[in-house]
Amino acid sequence: MEEHWADIEEEEEEELVIDEYDWSNLPDHACWYCGNNDERTVVKCISDNCNKWFCNSYGGNKAGSHIIAHLVKARHKAVSMHPETTLGDTSIECYVCASRNVFLLGFVPSRSENTLIFLCREPCAMRNVISEKEWDISAWHPLIEEKRFLPWIVSVPSEEEDKKARKLSIKEITKIEEDIKRGLQPAEAPAVQENIKKIKLHYNSPKEYLEIYDKLVKLEAEYDRDIKRSQRKTDISLRWDRSDRRPSAIFIFTKEDSDIRLVPGDEMKLTLDSANWEGIGTITRISDFEEIVVQITSCSAPPPSQTSGYTVEFVWKATTFKRMITGLELFSKRQITQYIMQIILGKPAQAPMIRVKLPRDLSAPNLPPLNHYQVEAVKKALSAPFMMIQGPPGTGKTVTSATIVYHMAMQKTGQVLVTAPSNIAVDQLTEKLHKCGLKVVRLCAKSREAISSSIDFLTLHQQVRELDVGEFLPLKVLQDKKDKQLNISSEEENEYRRLRNKAEQFLLSKAEVICCTCSGSFDPRLKTFLFTQVLIDEATQATEPECLLPILTGATQVIMVGDHCQLGPVVMCKKAASAGYNRSLFERLVHLGNRPFRLHIQYRMHPAISEFPSNTFYEGSLQNGVSISDRQISGLDFPWPVPSKPVFFYNTIGPEEVSASGTSYLNRTETSNVEKIVTQFMRSGIQAHQLGIITPYEGQRAFITAYMQSFGSLGPSHYRDIEISSVDSFQGREKDIIILSCVRSNENLGIGFLNDSRRLNVALTRARYGLVICGNAKILAKQELWNNLLNHYNDNGMLVEGPLNNLKQCLLRLSPPQKLTFETEAPYMDNLASLGIFAAPSETQGFLDNL
Repeated sequence: MEEHWADIEEEEEEELVIDEYDWSNLPDHACWYCGNNDERTVVKCISDNCNKWFCNSYGGNKAGSHIIAHLVKARHKAVSMHPETTLGDTSIECYVCASRNVFLLGFVPSRSENTLIFLCREPCAMRNVISEKEWDISAWHPLIEEKRFLPWIVSVPSEEEDKKARKLSIKEITKIEEDIKRGLQPAEAPAVQENIKKIKLHYNSPKEYLEIYDKLVKLEAEYDRDIKRSQRKTDISLRWDRSDRRPSAIFIFTKEDSDIRLVPGDEMKLTLDSANWEGIGTITRISDFEEIVVQITSCSAPPPSQTSGYTVEFVWKATTFKRMITGLELFSKRQITQYIMQIILGKPAQAPMIRVKLPRDLSAPNLPPLNHYQVEAVKKALSAPFMMIQGPPGTGKTVTSATIVYHMAMQKTGQVLVTAPSNIAVDQLTEKLHKCGLKVVRLCAKSREAISSSIDFLTLHQQVRELDVGEFLPLKVLQDKKDKQLNISSEEENEYRRLRNKAEQFLLSKAEVICCTCSGSFDPRLKTFLFTQVLIDEATQATEPECLLPILTGATQVIMVGDHCQLGPVVMCKKAASAGYNRSLFERLVHLGNRPFRLHIQYRMHPAISEFPSNTFYEGSLQNGVSISDRQISGLDFPWPVPSKPVFFYNTIGPEEVSASGTSYLNRTETSNVEKIVTQFMRSGIQAHQLGIITPYEGQRAFITAYMQSFGSLGPSHYRDIEISSVDSFQGREKDIIILSCVRSNENLGIGFLNDSRRLNVALTRARYGLVICGNAKILAKQELWNNLLNHYNDNGMLVEGPLNNLKQCLLRLSPPQKLTFETEAPYMDNLASLGIFAAPSETQGFLDNL
């Protein structure tokens, strides 16, 4: 039986030991990775005084040539050539702005002479800042292609030289870079002894569970801390908004499509050395154009009038990670019911009986009536000590969850705790519960109290502000004074905190339902509360230690709602992800053979949009709760290839390019086509807020955003309300019209993120009325799932190419579709009956994994 469960991304796991290599005798210009010393093939990294040489050879892996792999791993971007290369001893930089970011640089040929210049893609080439009479801007071409410098710039080692060179795996390259950061040469570096264990399907004891997850949580914490601290920026210009009770700094914070997660609620520190001033604030808003608003919450003095010369950096907080580690320790001490403990460990357990009297009509007040499947889900959830509900896209998962919580609250057996890993999901469910007439309190993290939302009046901090009765009257006076002055005397501060804490406990004790994030369930303000009934929404987007927290608040009845056929938790650290930390508890239980109850009727998508996802990801089980006529936009004049089916794949042949960070991709041809499609929709009567543009790559998202503002045919203001986002961040949301940009277009490097079938499922199911996909059909068709999608579109006349006003069916010859199966692993199928609430499936439960 396979004990470990996590996939290995690139190669088999093994103890990593850097081969013995004599670095002391390396020639001056030899590649730091492989020792190649052909002077025509090497490039020197000059970022941050690195001054190390690397060659333009792939060296046995597909992480890119050695120089590109180094630049990406080290986050370096500037290089200089060897005198023996074509360009001679020179540093490559933009002819106009002198940018040295090689990931941005390309060349432009002269129209009249046999010469060329280097020009950056953004802003110089994009904005045509040089004479088009003299230089052919349309012929701009990047210096890096398929993760290596163009051979005419830096030669590629011959096959014979390549055979002689030392071959390195991606892991070995990563290890060398880590040693470089520590100042060690690879020959001096000790062997890796990281002892990181993969997650398992089942565990022998809570102690074993703790040992595995404790290290993974700490790995993710360290990565999150390091990436946040690396984003320090100097010489920032800003403007001050002093119209609110607390001043806000507004400025551009360009993150160069890095993997940093910038979200409202993050804290930042602003420093102005010339005025000896510093302040800490919370991000309250982020625009698509990288302009952020930081509301100052504490500062050394009133903000200065100066608007330039500021230093901005993240304030990293370990709160969430510390709570998860505390939760794991409590779990190891068995601070949980025996039955739920056995379920989490993956062991057989006998379910205790829950007797509950249910009304004949289970629909909750002011919510849509339930369909048959939703009724069954509510019944099963209310009578089971542990229940999993699968909600495919548009199947009314939030309404079902709200109805379950409503009936739990009506039982009057205690307060109900409702959680989700994301604040957006918590807010949506909070709003639904309020509509039911329940007394609900939304508990926000302190750092998010400055962020406004449609449910402000339900938040604990807002209810505290409005509490002006009896002993809490002085609290309102102190709060007003604190808002106006930012700082109050220490005596007043102590009294303010005492009264606020008392008010918070008073309001929380009166609530029937308390809503917060999974991490928020360990907020100190809930320390004295015991929640026997817990519902976890979007459970498939939470890591196991995160999902564990609300369960550890005293739960005897747990309902998890999610969809393991969509994207799982976001884990930034690749080491932790490869060990399985990016898999949810919900997903692991499905792998064990536990079959969640599935909702089957979707109310979001036009039937033509839902057909392929239903057949491919849900065994054809999704039924349409909306008709074709329900999903037609009256008066829309758009050239759909098949008028009755508002879906098509627009074949786009244009090369992908490495983005400015070196870690992402963009496609300029697709971007241009996306703009044309968006403009056509808007000219046909669609409003900007009805449109969503999604892409798997942050580099493409940033490029589309900039392109729309610079080259949108209707003018910048018309495109500002269009949401341009990554596929991952759009999960759980919808728009009337979705345009998907696939980006990848190469012969040798594969399709990256597009390989993830769950990401494709999310991308295909966001649209209500219409879906357009832009991509290179020839490249994508090499992957089986995409091949099936393209065959489906082709059979229905929806695989097209040509100008928008004259679309014609694409003549690409596709291989026949494959019969795809997404099977779960179920090593404990014989024990399922003893779980009490699960039944062994009669056929394999449909499941998507990253094949």
